[in-house]
Order: sequence, then C-alpha cells, then structure tokens
Amino acid sequence: MKLTREGIKDRTFWEKAGIRLPSYDIEEAVKQGKAHPEWLHFGTGNIFRMFLAQIGDRLLEDGRMKGGMLCAAPHDFESLEKIYDPCDNLILAVTLLADGTAKKQVLGSVAEAVRADSQDTACWSRMKEIFSDPGLRMISFTITEKGYALQGTDGDFFPEVQKDLEQGPAHPASAMAKVCALLLCRYQAGVFPLAAVSMDNCSKNGERLKQALFQVGSEWKKRGFVDEGFLGYLSDESRISFPWTMIDKITPRPSESVYQELRGLGLEGMEPVVTKKNTYIAPFVNGEGPQYLVIEDRFPNGRPALEAAGVYLTDRQTVSRTERMKVTACLNPLHTALAVFGCLLGYTLIADEMKDEELKKLVWVIGQKEGLPVVEEPGILSSQEFVREVLTERLPNPHMPDTPQRIATDTSQKVGIRFGETIKAWVRRDGSAGMLTAIPLAIAGWLRYLLAVDDEGNRFEPSPDPMLSELQAHVQGLTPGQPEEIHERLIPILSSQELFGSDLYQAGIGGRIEEMFREMTAGPGAVRKTLKKYLQGMEI
Repeated sequence: MKLTREGIKDRTFWEKAGIRLPSYDIEEAVKQGKAHPEWLHFGTGNIFRMFLAQIGDRLLEDGRMKGGMLCAAPHDFESLEKIYDPCDNLILAVTLLADGTAKKQVLGSVAEAVRADSQDTACWSRMKEIFSDPGLRMISFTITEKGYALQGTDGDFFPEVQKDLEQGPAHPASAMAKVCALLLCRYQAGVFPLAAVSMDNCSKNGERLKQALFQVGSEWKKRGFVDEGFLGYLSDESRISFPWTMIDKITPRPSESVYQELRGLGLEGMEPVVTKKNTYIAPFVNGEGPQYLVIEDRFPNGRPALEAAGVYLTDRQTVSRTERMKVTACLNPLHTALAVFGCLLGYTLIADEMKDEELKKLVWVIGQKEGLPVVEEPGILSSQEFVREVLTERLPNPHMPDTPQRIATDTSQKVGIRFGETIKAWVRRDGSAGMLTAIPLAIAGWLRYLLAVDDEGNRFEPSPDPMLSELQAHVQGLTPGQPEEIHERLIPILSSQELFGSDLYQAGIGGRIEEMFREMTAGPGAVRKTLKKYLQGMEI
C-alpha cells in the first residue's frame, strides 16, 4: 500500500495497521486551500511536517479551517520532488513515546507544496499569486537560524545575497530576498496586511526576520528597485507584523526502525532519502510527544484559531520569557553541549549520552544551576517543570533516534543564543560570568570539536556549518599544551560579538575556556579527563 490519496481510500488497511486517517474531506481541503490561501509556511522539513502540519490537521478536523495549509521550499526543491509529490502531499506522522509505543496518523493538511524558485516561471508566478491574495493571513518560517543571515562575521554580505541586492527583486536566490520580493508583490497588489511569523529557534526571531527583510528592502531602495512606500509597508506593523514566537518539538531524522516497522505493516515507498542539500527526509516523519508553540498575538489580517490546536497566544513579553527559558537555558544549550561532546566521545544517539555520568551531569548543571537562576519565569509555563521534563523524559527517551551529529549542525549560528544570552545575564546580575563552569566547558568542547578529531585520536567529519572552514583555520595545527599559542588562536573567536553577543574575556570566562580547551587537547582521553575534573563533586 502506498501513501497517496488513492491509497488511503482503503480505510480497512490503514485501520488494521493502527494508523489513523483524517475524517475531513481531503480533496475539499486541498481545493479550498489552493483557491483561498490563508497560511503559507516557508520550510518543508521535519519540524513543519511533524508539528505545524499537525496543527493544521487538528483545525481541519474541528472545522475551524476550511482549506489546507500551503508550504514553500525556499531552496531544497528535491524534497518536494522525492517526498511531497509522490505522496500527494500527505504525511505519515509517527509520535515516539518513552514507553516504546508509537502513535501513527496520516495528515492531509498540506493543500499545496510550492517551489519558491524564482528561476522557474510557473513556480514563481504561483508564489506571486499566493502573496497577492488579500485573504492570505499569515506566512510562517522554519528555515533555521542561518536562513536570516545576510552577512558574515566580517560584515560583508554573502555572495548570493550581494548578487540579489545588486540585481533586484526580479529573480532572487537567497531566502530573505525571495520573501522580500514576494512582499513587494503584495504591496503592489493592494498594500494588503499580513503576519510574518518566524518559528525558528533564535532570540527575538520576529525582530530578526523584520530586520533582515528591511535590510534587503533598504538596499533595493538605494539602487532604485523599490520606493519609500514599500519600506513604510515593511515597517508599519499594522500592515506587516512580525510576531515573536517560541517553538519546541524534537523532530530527528527518519528512524531506520520506524521505516522497518512501516515496511512490515505493508507500506511501500517509505524509504528515507538524503537530498543533495543534505536534507534527511522520508514519507513518514518521527518525533517526540511533548510540543510547545507560543506566539505573540499580532495578526493584522486575522488568523486561524491556533489556540484550538494547543498553541499559546499571548503578548511579546511572555513570548520573550518562554523563548529565553527554552532557547537560552532549559533545552537548546543542553542539546548543543550533548551534540559536540557526543561527537567527541563516539556517541550516535542523544538518549545514550544521558546514560553517561559526565554528560548527564554536564547538562543538569547547565540547565538547573547555570541557566535557571537567571531565567525570568514565563508565567504560562513553569520553567522548573519544563527543564525537569527535558532532563528526565525528553532527552533520555530511548526511542527517539536523535543524533549528536544532527544537533551539531550550524553550531556557529547557535552558540551566541544558546550560551551567550545566559552569559550576558550573569554579567548583568553579578558583573561577571566567572562563577560558570559547565557553560565554559561546553564552549571549550565546541572549540575542541572543531579540530575534527575524537577523544581517541580518530578523525571524524564535522556536521555542516557555514563558518566551519573559517573557524577551523583558527585552531588547526595547534601545538598541544602551549597556552600562549592557544590564546592567540582563540582570541578572535572568544572575543567575537558576532558569535557570542559579547566579549567572553570581558565576561570573565575567556581565560577559563582557553584553559579547558588546552586540557582537552593534551592527547587521547583528554576530553573525558577534563570533563571529570571540572564536574567532579557537582551534584544533580
């Protein structure tokens, strides 16, 4: 049996397999979604398919949405060709529970998947048509932190972005230029209102999205491609709003065990694929049960009844508190610490790392003792309960096929948020972050990871990162045990405002990170020895 609209007509097969099917009319949802688009999402990866498409599914089930969602691939069109198109945009969502059971359901909430390809006349015309529809209420994003980046640490625009700025909005290639060009179409069609909702894991994500789009628009204005009115449109939040959000749901790469189980049930065509752009995707998507989405309730053109699907709608201050709790203290820093040390210590599963005495202690200290004390209580969620769930249920879930190698992707784009914000909070509170141990240890571990040699002396392939070669150039060829040389090499990294949001020497921890790094480079086994040294005596 195949996952297609024709295939799910045999409801007996799917029910026998324990897979729940939608009760709503998928054909009608597709028809209405295409004809009257209300919600378009940029990003076609696993977090969209496992979480946001489920929100759409619930709203369709309850009759609170008439039409399905639309999604757009900004770059990786191969995922649409190999996964979305063959499955008629259906998604098989598998929720992996800690007790070893799994809930399976087919989602029919994606009405259309569009290639946001400005070089393809038909695709780009369809994108313009969607953005010109006055009924479009919201566009949302899960394109990762690097999707909003326009410039490198040297302040220069990335080559792709520079080309877009010089050539204007006709055929943009970079994500932010594409979105800006499409908003220009909406402006020209009637200055219609819209909410642009970033759901990526970056601090003040709505502000970051707004700044990136306004910067593109401003550069186009300088070159005569747009008028002053368009910049006014982008900056007028009664027209285009940029709500802040906090999203949380772990959605790892497709699990081999889930694939084999589905194959055993008689499902065909479930094979995972890896695209040329390194996207791991399959007709099914697997993830954990816990999920949180908090959104600032600012939608100038109205919105779907998101609260009916478990979304928290609130004010900006509350979103900021929940985001800081999760991204800078209670989950993401723990993930990054496990990622880099997992690669160094030979782990291939996050859950297995939580059985490691030192690594378990490391993340408990980061979350409970170094993160929570400077977290402002969100109000709508308990930070104590949240971090307890992360440490005792979510990270140790043995049925979640999440790998440190996946989490280590784009770490340079994350350290400033995941560690830098807590460091700055300690400086504001105490004048220095010198009391921290586990966070400096995690940063030193990341620097050691850049050497691409594990703790046994074996080389490994670091995960993709836009700054990998630039950062590795600072540390490659170091002479072990030479503090003067290490200091000279690490100064550009540890003092970088671009990376950490502050100078870590001025924050009182730069020298300590250097010393930890020096100890980790002493030879085989030095990483483990350094972890033991600094975590010894700490209680969890």
